[in-house]
Amino acid sequence: MKRTKLAELIKWKHSESRKPLLIRGARQVGKTWLMKAFGQAEYEQVAYVNFESSRTLKNIFTHDFDIQRIIMALQIETGVSIDASNTLLIFDEIQEAEGALTSLKYFQENAPEYHIISAGSLLGVALNQQTSFPVGKVAFLDLHPLSFAEFLEALGETPLLTLLNTKDWELIKTFRSKYIHLLRQYYYTGGMPEVVVSFSRNTDFNEARIIQKRILEAYEQDFSKHAPNEIVPRIRMLWNSIPAQLAKENKKFIYGIIRQGARAKEYELAMSWLIDCGLIHKVNRVTKPAMPLKAYEDFGAFKLFMVDVGLLGAMVDMDVKTLLEGNRIFEEFKGALTEQFVLQQLMLEDGIATYYWSAENATAEIDFLVQYAGQIIPIEVKAEENLMAKSLRVFCQKYQPETAIRTSMADFRKEEWLTNLPLYAIQQLPALLSS
Repeated sequence: MKRTKLAELIKWKHSESRKPLLIRGARQVGKTWLMKAFGQAEYEQVAYVNFESSRTLKNIFTHDFDIQRIIMALQIETGVSIDASNTLLIFDEIQEAEGALTSLKYFQENAPEYHIISAGSLLGVALNQQTSFPVGKVAFLDLHPLSFAEFLEALGETPLLTLLNTKDWELIKTFRSKYIHLLRQYYYTGGMPEVVVSFSRNTDFNEARIIQKRILEAYEQDFSKHAPNEIVPRIRMLWNSIPAQLAKENKKFIYGIIRQGARAKEYELAMSWLIDCGLIHKVNRVTKPAMPLKAYEDFGAFKLFMVDVGLLGAMVDMDVKTLLEGNRIFEEFKGALTEQFVLQQLMLEDGIATYYWSAENATAEIDFLVQYAGQIIPIEVKAEENLMAKSLRVFCQKYQPETAIRTSMADFRKEEWLTNLPLYAIQQLPALLSS
């Protein structure tokens, strides 16, 4: 399995201003694998500590932050003779050891020669609870499920990926049926590493679903184990409402779908906990498509998406035959899967800020409005080859953006006022905007 983030880790290693690195991401998106694979490829030695399972080292930061004392303890525990010039230190589940996050400040200030990478499944929650977080003393890297491009590579379809990167749209069109078939497979499997590795070995959809269900069960167990007891029922109710929220034609989050009479203030903490864990993503509405978009956020209107398109399908027991062959019974939910997929791919791109826009009178809505490289780009998402773009036309007539994107199963097409970008090529958007 290849992860594109490996290139960023190599860049971090050779940076003159290198700081201890924190990898953020939901449970089971491959943080531990990525750290270990990077260490094995780029260093002579790896000193790996998991603070969730290591009782011995859980309390080494509570006494003081003497670096040499900490290094000695790490050497004894791991059996690795740590040399700053050739050893990668990995602190996994760092939030489980009191003072471990704070220690990164002292490593950065007093011993910057050490290469340290940290991660944690509930790191986002821990960061929000830390009163002495080392602000400015650490670097961050966000890890998400595998992208469609990484999925193609995992399945041995590297030539198709290489072709996409050439942007030779005429030749790409020749293989459109292959791309669409693989994209529908990705809708089913999603990008959770364990699922993709299993599917790449035996193309077994049933096995993929079994793994997905196991991951969902682990998330549910996390709710009870790690969240404050008083909000656990609300976390579960909000989490389980997301498929129904996305199945609506208007995907704006409505508290009444969780339960009748539900109010925002009752679920604020539950929503924050899920966001901090990386299990859901919040996309706010903007009232005006102007720079910067963040200045025009409407915090009362938003859409919630899940961490992974495959897990979304697993939550509703999406049938593989229905998805691969097409079935009008699932037409509405196919739109939900498609929007989830597009958001997932957009989130992988550095420098893209993602929102959505709707008219005050609700007569038009743009699925995603992104800010990238000094531009504001409306993106309309279509599940199939439907080339109607009524809302996009309304938006363009009113605001006249420099670029407008419709993404669908149709082939690449550049028209006077919009560009149709195939869904399977959505990761080409930054390159398209830069050209």
